[in-house]
Amino acid sequence: MENRLRADLIAWLRNDPALEDINAIEEESPLRASVPWLGVSASASTDWGVKEKPGREIRIALELETRIDDPAQDADILSSIEQRVLDLPPFAQGYEVASIRFLRSRSEQRDNNRRGALLEFRFRLFHV
Repeated sequence: MENRLRADLIAWLRNDPALEDINAIEEESPLRASVPWLGVSASASTDWGVKEKPGREIRIALELETRIDDPAQDADILSSIEQRVLDLPPFAQGYEVASIRFLRSRSEQRDNNRRGALLEFRFRLFHV
């Protein structure tokens, strides 16, 4: 379920007009893309479910890299990414989304005027 969710999430993010200014939205950090780009930084899953419905709890961290002077400039795009993830449709091939929760974020200044932001989410999915 984890890999299917990752693929579905990337496709969902790519199809958002609010994120069209992002040059690449990829499964991992893109090898050749100019900033800004968004990628799945990491994911992990554990067993989860209810008595009659097995499932998984999956944590996914998304990384946004930009080139800006003012950290506040990323606020709108980070908000758009967060909202799009939380709006992921509940039904997909092989699973049903029980819940999506934003867990945490982190921002850092990097070399060459680059800025990195990490957004982590928890997905609870039922197997169908």
